[in-house]
Amino acid sequence: MKVVDGQRSAYRPPSTSPAALRRGPVLVTAAFAGLGGALIPAAALAALWRIWQLYAMVFGAVAAVEVLAVVAVLGWPTRKTAHFGALTAFAALTLWVLSRPLGLLVRLDPWQPADTVVGFTDYVAAGLQVVALGGFLVVARRRAHPRPSALRRVSAWIVLFPVLLLVIATGVAGTVAAGDGIRGTGASTLLDGGTVEYCHPDGVPLAMDLRRPPGNGPAPVVLSLHGGGLLLGNRKPSGPGALLAGTRPDDLTSHGFAVASIDYRLAPAARWPAPLDDARCAVRFLEANAAALAIDPARIAVWGTGAGGTLASLLALTPGTHVRAAAALSAPADFTDLRGTDPVTRASVLVALGRAPETLRSASPLTHPAAGAPPFLVAGGRKSAEFADHLRQAGVAVTTSSDVSAFFATALR
Repeated sequence: MKVVDGQRSAYRPPSTSPAALRRGPVLVTAAFAGLGGALIPAAALAALWRIWQLYAMVFGAVAAVEVLAVVAVLGWPTRKTAHFGALTAFAALTLWVLSRPLGLLVRLDPWQPADTVVGFTDYVAAGLQVVALGGFLVVARRRAHPRPSALRRVSAWIVLFPVLLLVIATGVAGTVAAGDGIRGTGASTLLDGGTVEYCHPDGVPLAMDLRRPPGNGPAPVVLSLHGGGLLLGNRKPSGPGALLAGTRPDDLTSHGFAVASIDYRLAPAARWPAPLDDARCAVRFLEANAAALAIDPARIAVWGTGAGGTLASLLALTPGTHVRAAAALSAPADFTDLRGTDPVTRASVLVALGRAPETLRSASPLTHPAAGAPPFLVAGGRKSAEFADHLRQAGVAVTTSSDVSAFFATALR
């Protein structure tokens, strides 16, 4: 007790609790960026667990700790919790650098299950972690309980609110894309139709959906390659991957064809020629398992739209690949000359294929010899007319009709 102006008062020691920070737009944006960066790999944990449980546990633990850090920094915004949030974001970003740019994690690429719909989903997660790390560090360096004017607070929210919305939308989109593989039937090695695992490159299981026509006899089969610029999409008939993959083939099963739709590795997670290698692996799988799948190995055709059509063309032009017919709709035929294309197209080609002239030539059907190629359907796409002339000059039968069913019925008789 002490006396002040003749009055007794209780002595109150200074508070030792951490000083609270203001929940301003920078802190909220950093928190949602960290949450999105944590939920993206968490959404792919089920698929990663089927590949290698150790990586799934590591990625799950890092994601769980970061979610707890976000809850802590929003619930108790102090310098200590902000530093904790920055530390978890830095740990998640370090894990990405070790596994993706440096490739130091052995056996397989643990980000591949998250990149099955959008090939750069892991880059999105890393970008969100950069935003979270920077935001938390900025907040942690501020003075406790800043008292800006109401005008300054409102101005800060007006300026950063679009950034916050972009961060939230990016996190949601990345989480939905990474989790698309959770729904539906998982890949199986049982050769019973439905979904099968057709290839396992670099430890990554690739799935094929097989639909047969009515009847018991061996049916001709069409390998369906989805579009999406080698960056987007998957084999599924619905969901985010289907929206990004472009148009699908007509109901070929009603015309007597089996249809094998496949996932292939997407760029930039997998560099060229990984998608083409996967398509070749799918043809080999159909040939090797034709009896069990009740298909005719002598009547295999390939179909694709957009980048899938480009892959279909390259597959049919590959010597030694037993493809009887190829249909390419709205498919680019040449990447070596991008003059006249829009900036989005040039950027997507740069991300998917890079700048190396050898890579651009190898991914361009127009630059490949066409002698001995099977019949082609070429309908639309950049330099498709030149590609059709290139095929005709090599003696290849070419049709420009968009009736895929009629074309295959004639080519696979």
